[in-house]
Amino acid sequence: MKIYKLGEEIIRQKCVPVELDEINDSLRETFNEMFETMLAADGVGLAAPQIGVAKRYFVIISDDDVRRVFINPQIISTSNDLCDYDEGCLSLPGFNETIKRPSKVTVQALNEFGKPFTLAADGLLARIIQHENDHLEGIVYIDRGDPTFAAEVTEKMKKRLERAAKKEAEKAKKAARIAAKIAAKEAKKA
Repeated sequence: MKIYKLGEEIIRQKCVPVELDEINDSLRETFNEMFETMLAADGVGLAAPQIGVAKRYFVIISDDDVRRVFINPQIISTSNDLCDYDEGCLSLPGFNETIKRPSKVTVQALNEFGKPFTLAADGLLARIIQHENDHLEGIVYIDRGDPTFAAEVTEKMKKRLERAAKKEAEKAKKAARIAAKIAAKEAKKA
């Protein structure tokens, strides 16, 4: 799966809830692909907008190695005590910043079979849940840190996307030239 990056519209889009009839084998296969993509990219969480889908779900694997799926999550409480942690994101590769978040969180969601659950989490698990839940609101972790750093990262990501788009356009032109040459050769044979 492609992981969408900061600067692509979907990353800043607020997601819509998943309907119960959408929780099926096809969506469960999407979750499996999300886990594979996330692990291949050395991540611990991946939210739907990061794969180009504006729906309210994410997958995570914390330090307990349990695969968790959250559909239509709602954070119902957070602790007053905060903790710092050096966060990164698959949608902002190569950037990290120390972010202050509540150290404990309680979340309600549906699992991959549409069954409701409530989870009280602390430590890294609480942090990942908050980070991924932010994605569903169009928020990335740099929004919760130093505004100067956020502006710098946003500008750098914009330039990366522009370079990537230019490379893709050049590849498409080259492919079109090759296809035209092949077509011309085939026309001469006919």
